[in-house]
Amino acid sequence: MSDLFAAARADRDPDDARTDSDGADTRPPLAVRMRPRAIEEVRGQRDVLRAGSPLRRLIEGSGGAAGPVSAIIWGPPGTGKTTLAHLVATAAGRRFVELSAVTAGVKDVRAVMDAAARDRDLYGRQTVLFLDEIHRFSKAQQDALLPGVENRLVILVAATTENPSFSIVAPLLSRSMLITLTSLTDDDVGEVIDSGLTDERGLAGAYTLAADAREHLVRMAGGDARRGLTQLEAAAGVATDARAAGRGLPSADDPQEIELAHAEQAVAQAAVRYDRAGGQHYDVASAFIKSMRGSDVDAALHYLARMLEAGEDPRFIARRIVISASEEIAMADPTALQTAVAAMHAVAQIGMPEARIILAQAVVHNCLAPKSNAAYLAIGSAIADVRAGRGAAVPPPLRGTARSRAAGSATRAVGKPEDYVYAHDEPDSVATQQYLPDDLLDADYYHPKERGFEARMIERWAWLRGRLRGR
Repeated sequence: MSDLFAAARADRDPDDARTDSDGADTRPPLAVRMRPRAIEEVRGQRDVLRAGSPLRRLIEGSGGAAGPVSAIIWGPPGTGKTTLAHLVATAAGRRFVELSAVTAGVKDVRAVMDAAARDRDLYGRQTVLFLDEIHRFSKAQQDALLPGVENRLVILVAATTENPSFSIVAPLLSRSMLITLTSLTDDDVGEVIDSGLTDERGLAGAYTLAADAREHLVRMAGGDARRGLTQLEAAAGVATDARAAGRGLPSADDPQEIELAHAEQAVAQAAVRYDRAGGQHYDVASAFIKSMRGSDVDAALHYLARMLEAGEDPRFIARRIVISASEEIAMADPTALQTAVAAMHAVAQIGMPEARIILAQAVVHNCLAPKSNAAYLAIGSAIADVRAGRGAAVPPPLRGTARSRAAGSATRAVGKPEDYVYAHDEPDSVATQQYLPDDLLDADYYHPKERGFEARMIERWAWLRGRLRGR
């Protein structure tokens, strides 16, 4: 079992020394002490932890007749990846080994495999290898894990914040179950903070938390439980320092209130006044989107500033700008999406406070661009037809076929059907043939608008429709 659990258990021992000779707190950070010890303590992730789910069976030690399966856990920071790995390790007396891909190499992986083989052969005990930041491992390093995972020499629990489809080699991904975690809700983070206040492992009732201070900490956490507890601990430290001289350290008998000013100072941010019910959070986000749609640059920048000062995750804001660039602008100014996507990637790499400048540029572009929701309406109409059951078989000429190019001309080298017309063999690279299923020949989804760049496409759109459909 890991040193982390040993340290956490020691925190429950009333005889364990919690301060050094100078009175400084020597315990692990609050976020470490409050790590859930049982599945019932985990906040959020209800879907992946539902009864009978693969992850729950793995945690409970009931991997099934085929035995436990390795897992790759993908999710944002502070959503429980490390916690779930520790819970897997505690099931059925497994041995737990933790490596970080930031510092570990192939040599370390092989040493774990050798030790796992000895434990299995001598003691009949399984080894759980928790590999944090696995996306930082090179292809060769990930390949070194394959024999141990393939033979179930170790149960690999790997954590990553990056999309495994791009960061994990296919052989390792195919031998593991993929578990996707989501950011915690505000209610989940609030429960985590409340537990940190009252639990004996945490602040043990030595502090109370003002409602506006709690709201600020929850909002600043941004769905990250670890961040919420870290900020709570920092705010408690600020409150203690502000305590009147001579009163001593706070305790359950003489608690210290953590006020909004303490929380603000702890996270070095000014609290923007949101309403108590939290509806203002959604109101401001909605106003931000509608201001870009309405082309009001000043209003959009105002709501951007309010969200940033309220501690909104800049990545959340960037995603809203990308969506707006397609939903509200699209072909009226195709460069708006390019700006928005570039801004989203730049924000992820740079972070605050400089990210505010990048977001502002993308917001200004969205506001000033001509607007068209033609693409948005078109995909909505197409989806409506599919959901209504429309869409017969794919026309025979369009069904799977391979083509090769030889001697400078197109040839139908492989597959059927022979009546497929290769567009590049036709004048203007447009072939008159049936593309839609038989029951959708009357489909009429996309209607360009006379705005911006899209207005220049209307004539070509009309010509294409006539040419493609033989009119």
